[in-house]
Order: sequence, then C-alpha cells, then structure tokens
Amino acid sequence: MRDSDVPVKTNEGRDEIEHRTRKLPPMLRSILLIVDGERSARHLRELAVSLHGPADALEQLEQMGLIASSAAVAASLAAQAPARAAAAEATPLSAPAQRYQALYSLMSEAVRDHLGLRGYFLQLKIERCTSSDELAALLPELSAALAKVRKDDVAAQIEAQFAPGA
Repeated sequence: MRDSDVPVKTNEGRDEIEHRTRKLPPMLRSILLIVDGERSARHLRELAVSLHGPADALEQLEQMGLIASSAAVAASLAAQAPARAAAAEATPLSAPAQRYQALYSLMSEAVRDHLGLRGYFLQLKIERCTSSDELAALLPELSAALAKVRKDDVAAQIEAQFAPGA
C-alpha cells in the first residue's frame, strides 16, 4: 500500500471489529480500529509506530482482507453500482437503520475532528454499538469529552445534531 493511499475497513474488517473472530493481536486490532477512511497510509503508519506497532501493520491487515485502499474499493464499487442501485431500490433502509447510520457517522466524525487520538477509547465504544439506542446512550460521554477539549458551545452544538428529531 502506497503512502498516499487512504485505507478503509472492508466488510471483513468491520465484522472483525464487532465479533473478534480472528483473535487479532491487540496491537493489530488497535491499528484496525484507527483505520477510518480519512487518514492516509503514511499517517496511519506514523500512528502505528507511535503506538509501538509493527511497521508492516497495514500490509498485514490488507493481506488478511481487513482493510483495502479506498481507490481499490471505489473501483470495485463502481463496477457493482448498477446491481447495488437495483438492490437499494428494492430494499430501502428502515428508519432505525437510517438513524443508526446517521448517529454512527456523526459521532465518529465528531471524535475524529475534535478529539483525535484522545478519543480512541470512545471510538472503540462507538464501534461496539449495534443500535441507535446504544449510540444515543454514549452521547453524554461524547459531550463531556468534547467539552474537555473544546469550548462548551462546540459540545452543545454537536450534541444538538444528535438530538432525536435532528
């Protein structure tokens, strides 16, 4: 994987986060958790080294099929787009699934944008949530963490985005 590539978790990677079926070494699991589709491979390698992880951690995760380059994923998705579009029309997401996706995205983005590595353990908790109710239960903790590193008005503004009906 090139330094400029942006790794993303594959379906297998997300499944590993949720179920821990492969029993990854703790360091590789930690590095898998910080793969967010935003950071470059170079940045992730630097983080891995700072966490005392193996220098080839990304390559190991890629060989296991847990991560892939976003460019490779985009090319694969483009090839599958017509079939996915037909399937999406046939099975729209339920309201709870849409709420879960929205909360998950907003909370993960808030952790990434405002907490960085300080939000690592909170991101772990977000990854473990399987319903919008579980995510909503983490909102006070997210708000408190945001208030510690940012002004209270920023925390309140972000929390307002998560309010029911927002």
